[in-house]
Amino acid sequence: QVQLEESGGGSVQAGGSLRLSCAASGGTFPGYSMGWFRQAPGKEREFVAGITWSGRSTAYVASVKGRFTISRDNAKNTMYLQMNFLKPEDTAVYYCAAEKTPMPTITGDYWGQGTQVTVSS
Repeated sequence: QVQLEESGGGSVQAGGSLRLSCAASGGTFPGYSMGWFRQAPGKEREFVAGITWSGRSTAYVASVKGRFTISRDNAKNTMYLQMNFLKPEDTAVYYCAAEKTPMPTITGDYWGQGTQVTVSS
């Protein structure tokens, strides 16, 4: 049974940093892209960042470019999201996803349970 588990969420003040991790277990993911999505109260889940299987290509939503960095360590089956210069509008539940496509989409094959990120002004 494939499982994705996020960690690293929490509460920070605006301008602060957090590092999210997503650990995959129960299988290997050759060819799977991975990514981060978020969902704020009353809003739809949105793509935040994605990374290809090789890690050579990444993608970001415009609102986090220059502030967030996605990376992965396939030897550890783990993906990361370094979030700097956080803003109150980054507040959301963050989900990791894995999908056998070049970049993850909202229809991801596997999802984690989510981790809360709260940024106060």
